[in-house]
Amino acid sequence: MEISVDISMYPLQKEYEAPISAFIERLKTEPTVKVSCNELSTQLHGDYRTIMKLLEEEIYSVFSEIPDSIFVLKFVGHNREGKF
Repeated sequence: MEISVDISMYPLQKEYEAPISAFIERLKTEPTVKVSCNELSTQLHGDYRTIMKLLEEEIYSVFSEIPDSIFVLKFVGHNREGKF
């Protein structure tokens, strides 16, 4: 099953840009997931199980380093690549 996810990350600290960029770069290491970015959020498009595993690992990593972080995620039950 293909899905799309819209993610916004808010590290609650003064230096917030570097953790966001690092999170996005780690998401891009999964070759089967399409990652698109804009000024407000990052979108993932691809296989449900692959995306969910990737998010579980990377969000855990962020919370381990910066516990005062907020994630807002929106899921769509099919691939909406190019339609946002």
